[in-house]
Amino acid sequence: MTKPRLLVFTDLDGTLLDHDTYRWQAAEPALERLRRANIPVILNSSKTAPEIRDIRGALNNDHPFIVENGAAVVIPANCFGSGAEQVVNFGAPLDRVLAVLQHLRSQGFRFRGFADMSAEELARCTGLSLASAGLARERLGTEPLLWEGTDEERECFAEQLAAENLRLVRGGRFFHVMGNFDKADGVRFLLSKYREHYGRESLVTVALGDSPNDQKMLESVNLPVIIRGVLSDQVQLTSDRHAMRSLKPGPEGWNECVLNILIEYGY
Repeated sequence: MTKPRLLVFTDLDGTLLDHDTYRWQAAEPALERLRRANIPVILNSSKTAPEIRDIRGALNNDHPFIVENGAAVVIPANCFGSGAEQVVNFGAPLDRVLAVLQHLRSQGFRFRGFADMSAEELARCTGLSLASAGLARERLGTEPLLWEGTDEERECFAEQLAAENLRLVRGGRFFHVMGNFDKADGVRFLLSKYREHYGRESLVTVALGDSPNDQKMLESVNLPVIIRGVLSDQVQLTSDRHAMRSLKPGPEGWNECVLNILIEYGY
């Protein structure tokens, strides 16, 4: 019996990357096995395109990737038969998001976004290197922020954003202001591309995430994997989804779960 093709979609911070150190090396055994089996690992993160390019280089990953919680999909040159690199955008552009945030700040809402921070301040806030913090500020369509008001004020803030066709989504470290798209939009878009590319071959999709902003991505695949983390208990899938939960956090849990899936499917 022919093995199905596997596609792996993964969050980065707190999932493939350690929440505190951003290291991924604990997942190398599974990553190497995926490379040998020619199984695409599609990075799907709140990180920006420049940040993910940097990480893809370290991981020796040349597959398409999804940036800023689904704000855009980047298809590398010569992938799916295309020539030049393609960037497919979803939702509102960054200047529109920042204009709405500026208006809400004038109404008294208290927050501090990436656009308000220098690269130095962002590096201190996140633990990123100065260079990485600079890449994190090169955004296409979302704005992460630190909320400085009360929970009640945040609820009102979210309502005001909704009136502007924007959303407030909680990530592992920041709240993210974004349009009406999510990580699942990028998954569905790329899945259609891979189905076309692989023809009649059977496809099984896997997704790994650790926080509420991964929920829609996890719901959109065949095999959802919830990696243990700070907010992973808030990720609740219906019982029919048969989600796998890791025992270990971050890349150690990622490695463990992916190896189990690869063994199950004969890779």
